[in-house]
Amino acid sequence: MNQFFVKDFTGQPFVIFSPSHLTVLGILLVIILLIYIFRNHFTEKGKKTLRYSLAILLIVQELTNHIWFISAGQWTIQYMLPFHLCAVLVWASAYMLIFKSYRVYEFAYVIGIVGALQAILTPDIGMYGFPHFRFFQTYLSHGSIVIAALYMTWMEGFRPTPKSLLRVLIYGNLYMGLVGIINWLIGSNYLFIANKPPTASLLDALPAWPIYILYIEGLAIVLGLLMYLPFAIKDARAKKSLLVQQT
Repeated sequence: MNQFFVKDFTGQPFVIFSPSHLTVLGILLVIILLIYIFRNHFTEKGKKTLRYSLAILLIVQELTNHIWFISAGQWTIQYMLPFHLCAVLVWASAYMLIFKSYRVYEFAYVIGIVGALQAILTPDIGMYGFPHFRFFQTYLSHGSIVIAALYMTWMEGFRPTPKSLLRVLIYGNLYMGLVGIINWLIGSNYLFIANKPPTASLLDALPAWPIYILYIEGLAIVLGLLMYLPFAIKDARAKKSLLVQQT
């Protein structure tokens, strides 16, 4: 237990798809399935309690993460400002849960789930494997982003629209341009658009900088469309059913 919060962790380093990694993935999958199965069994009071609890979890784990980086002497403006996609979505998702914000939901659903899942599969935590604080915090953070967006979809009845995709595309690119300027000014690599992350990630399969940014752009559009596909199919079936009833 004395290794839990230390900087110089001497336990087993994180390994992708190791038993501890697969266990966390399994737990996350079970939680998601339970939310879906019991989506219609919560009272309004129960849903409010769940929303607020998840929002508090998002805020507390993020603040604790900053405390760890400060205590380890690793907090820098080049790494710890809330400009990475998932860092922004931690705070935005907490706001979404508390105030039931649809505008935030559009981003949380369309790009938040995909971005957080990528971080869950290939986390940037270096040597900090189970049972270190960074290991738990990483999965609490990114897992909660996914759960928050799915909760708002399945329990609160939120859903994206074609206009949601357009808004996410436009404002997402504006944000990326702003972050690019910030990276240039302070020498950071937020959004990983200055260079690829040092640890293994899906970006390793893409060409070198800056070409991989174009691939990310195209991939984001494709994944956004895939996230919307279930709703497009549902709408098409509803329209077809309405036409049949009218004939």
